[in-house]
Amino acid sequence: MKKSVGLALGGGAVLGAAHVGVLRALHEYGYQFTHISGTSVGSLIGALVAFGKDWKQIEEIALNLSWLQAARLRFSKLGLLSNERLGKSIREMIGDVAFDEAEIPLYMIATDIGNGDRVVLSSGDVAEAIMASTCIPGIFEPVEIDGRLLVDGGICENIPVQVLADAGVSPIMAVDLMSRHAHRRPKNIIEVLINSFAFTLSSSVKQVLDRKDVWIISPELSDYNTVETKQIPELIERGYQDALRQLEAWELKAGHSAT
Repeated sequence: MKKSVGLALGGGAVLGAAHVGVLRALHEYGYQFTHISGTSVGSLIGALVAFGKDWKQIEEIALNLSWLQAARLRFSKLGLLSNERLGKSIREMIGDVAFDEAEIPLYMIATDIGNGDRVVLSSGDVAEAIMASTCIPGIFEPVEIDGRLLVDGGICENIPVQVLADAGVSPIMAVDLMSRHAHRRPKNIIEVLINSFAFTLSSSVKQVLDRKDVWIISPELSDYNTVETKQIPELIERGYQDALRQLEAWELKAGHSAT
C-alpha cells in the first residue's frame, strides 16, 4: 500500500549522497511524495525526484557528479568559483525546465546575502534555483534571481520543513544529515563554512521538527566529512541502512509492513 508524505531534504554538501540511500528505503517501504522541498544539496536531489528520476537513476548521477568539479574558477569580488557548470549539468539531467513542469510540487530554500532573509524558490528556472540554494558564500559567486543575490539556504533553514508546513502538507518526512554528524576541527574553508551553517540554524526549524506530523530520518554520518566525494558509495549505503532501521521501527509501531 502506498503511503503519501511530503519530503524535506536537508543540506550537508557531500553528505547529501545519503539522501539516495534514504530514497531507496522509502521506495521499498512504499512511500510516495505529494510535495518535495530541498535545501542546498537537498535541492538538487529533490529536483531529480520531482522530475521523475528514481533512486537508481539518482544513485548513478551521484556516483558520477562532483559538485566541486562542476564549478569553475572565476575571480570576482563576490566569490572564487562559479557554479554555472553545475547548472549546465542539471539541465543535461532534467532539461531546461521550470518549477511548474515538475511532476511533484517542488520548493527550494536560499538565503538573500544582502539582508539574511530566507527565500523560498518555487517558480522560474529550476537549474538556476539549485545553483542559488547550493551556493556556499565566499566560495561560490552568489546567484542573482529577481534582483536578489542568493546563496546557500543552509544559512537560514537547513531542513526545509517550514515551507511544506506553510503549504498545509502533512505528514512530512524530513531527512536531517547534520544533527548526528559529529563536527570536528575543519581542514579547509569549505568545512569551516559548512560547520558555520550547522551552528547557526534558526530556532524556528527546531520548533517545526518538534511537530508530531514531522517524521525525521537522521542517518549517523559522523564517520564522514562533508567534502570528500570518494565517500559517496559508503554514504549511500549508510543512508539506506539507517533509514531502513528507522522505518522498520515506525512501521512496527504503526502496525504496518513493508510493501
